[in-house]
Amino acid sequence: MSTSRQQPHGSCRFGLSPMLPRDPREAHRSASSLELFFDLVFVVAVSFASQRLHNLESTGHIGNSLMMYAMVFFAIWWAWMNFSWFATSFATDDWLYRVMTIVQMVGALVLAAGVPEGMDEGNLTIVTLGYVLMRLAMVGQWLRASASSQEFRETAIRYVIGVVAVQIAWLLRLALPANLAIVSFAILAAAEIAVPLLAESHRTTPWNPGHITDRYGAFTLIVLGESILAAANVLVDTLGRGEHIAQLLALAACGILMASGMWWVYFARDQNRQILGNRSTMFFAYGHYLIFAAAGAFSAGIELFVDALEGSEMAARLAPAALGLPVLIFLAGVWVLMLRHCLGRAGDIWYALGVGVVALSCFLSPQMSPIGTTIGVILAVIGTEIRRNGEEKS
Repeated sequence: MSTSRQQPHGSCRFGLSPMLPRDPREAHRSASSLELFFDLVFVVAVSFASQRLHNLESTGHIGNSLMMYAMVFFAIWWAWMNFSWFATSFATDDWLYRVMTIVQMVGALVLAAGVPEGMDEGNLTIVTLGYVLMRLAMVGQWLRASASSQEFRETAIRYVIGVVAVQIAWLLRLALPANLAIVSFAILAAAEIAVPLLAESHRTTPWNPGHITDRYGAFTLIVLGESILAAANVLVDTLGRGEHIAQLLALAACGILMASGMWWVYFARDQNRQILGNRSTMFFAYGHYLIFAAAGAFSAGIELFVDALEGSEMAARLAPAALGLPVLIFLAGVWVLMLRHCLGRAGDIWYALGVGVVALSCFLSPQMSPIGTTIGVILAVIGTEIRRNGEEKS
């Protein structure tokens, strides 16, 4: 971990500040209002992706729906993550930094606008254009960092070269035949992931653990918010139709309890200890893709249960797995990334029992699956609470 300290930001021409590295030991650093504003556009993108996943699942196109969701969500997650990690290292608050961030927000909105066509028809042209716009705006930020910081100039230049090269490849991919779409996407996604690894291998940019975990926590709330919205929609349907009232109320209650339990286990422990070294930090950063994607997909499962109550046989068959699998992946991911070293044997047993119950609920009837998944989440919460008092006192 770099130990560079933030240097004073003196005034420059045109009202710009030097883009110098931030102090990684800066205390009580949380997300800025600009970062929270930036997150708002990703609420839209995640919402569109979750809605389209539900629509595709309801038609029985499971393999295609999951593949398209994974691809679209990668674009959403990767663009958000790269902005957040740059901000922890070099964020300033001058007008150009704000303008470039707003350009990235425009790109995110373009990406969100392309999600329905991308997931329904497999046409990722608009998604790609929005994504490339966001990434090229990040190139401008890295160029500023390279001009201001002698210490991290080569690292910044490596980012510039890598990001530009991959964006050109994304644009060229649009001309490829449809039968190469998935393979080419996987190759370019791997190339995107490799850019930070290669760039940071020269000199690691400074990052603030408190700021990073705060940012990841904020995005977790965004994706869990989709589940709360789905539960609210169930209540609206209940009041509006007057049919299946008992079942819909039970489903809404289960949805709220599951979302609350997922929030509980994610924020059960201080996460700063998970990113104390470069290897653990990369594991934490990249592993969150599964956590975020699973939480975003969870709401689609709730919507499928509503379809099942309306008489859809396809939804009735798929709903238990569509609800249980995202919760299962979320709980397993949280344990691997954040909880496996701190729950103790008893806590791990209760947590594993909860995960097992959630896995079993994927095979239960539509009437019992939400209840089983809820019980599993509650058991996982109990596992996180067993040693909490002792740990807080120590």
